[in-house]
Amino acid sequence: MVDHEKIKEAVKLLLEGIGEDVNREGLKETPDRIARMYEEIYGGMDEDAKEHLSKVFSVEHNEMVVEKDIVFYSTCEHHLMPFYGKAHVAYIPNGKVVGLSKLARTVEVYARRPQIQEQMTGQIADAMMEYLAPQGVMVMVEAEHMCMTMRGIRKPGSKTVSIATRGSFEENELLQNRFFQMVRQ
Repeated sequence: MVDHEKIKEAVKLLLEGIGEDVNREGLKETPDRIARMYEEIYGGMDEDAKEHLSKVFSVEHNEMVVEKDIVFYSTCEHHLMPFYGKAHVAYIPNGKVVGLSKLARTVEVYARRPQIQEQMTGQIADAMMEYLAPQGVMVMVEAEHMCMTMRGIRKPGSKTVSIATRGSFEENELLQNRFFQMVRQ
C-alpha cells in the first residue's frame, strides 16, 4: 500500500536536495502528483498473479499457446529509472488454458513494482507454472533501460533480453526454437 504522505515528504526533500524551491509555482503540486503516480506505477506490489491465473478453461489438445508483444513499463530497483519493452509468453497446457488477457495481466503484476528484468522474467514463468500447472513455460522479455540510455554509458536503443524456461521448455530445443520462430513472425 502506497503511503502518500511519506512519498510527498520524500519528493519535497529530493527537490530541495537538488537545489529546487519546493514552493515554486510549477513544483507546488509535484509531490502530490508523484504520490498518485506511484500508486499507479507500483500497483503490482499489492497484486498476486494467482488472481489472474486462476480462471482456467478445459481443452482437449495441449498445443503451445504464445502471447507475444505484451508491452510493459517497469522501474529498475537499482536507479528507480524506467525500463520498458515487450514480454513474450508461451506455455504448453496440461488440459487447461487461461484467458489471454490474464497472461498480459500477469506480466503487469510483476512489471508494476521496483524490479530487475531478470527477476521479473523468472517471476512470470514461476507464477504460470504454479497457478496454471502447465507442462512447460517460456518467457522472453526485451527491454530498454533508461539507466543505460539516459545516464551512465548512454547507449540509447540498446536492449536487454532475458529468458526463463520451465518444465518441458527447459531441455527441449525444438520447443524453444518454435517459440522463437513464433515470436519473430
